Amino acid sequence: MSQTQDAPQTAHAVGHGNSVAAWTAVGIICFGVLLSCLALPFALPWLFWLGVAVIVIGAISGKVLTAMGFGEQAD
Repeated sequence: MSQTQDAPQTAHAVGHGNSVAAWTAVGIICFGVLLSCLALPFALPWLFWLGVAVIVIGAISGKVLTAMGFGEQAD
């Protein structure tokens, strides 16, 4: 005899980061990764480090936009 259990119900729907802060951070970080990836086959160390800097800027921008109220609202 097998018993099935229902998944617990949550009080609110999870947005999975669907906010201006999340989209902006991910877009900037993806651009930084693209720069760093392009730097490797062309042997351009300055472009690699520029990509790393853009990735850091993307992470910071996400935190700043969240602090400004553009992030996902916690209940």
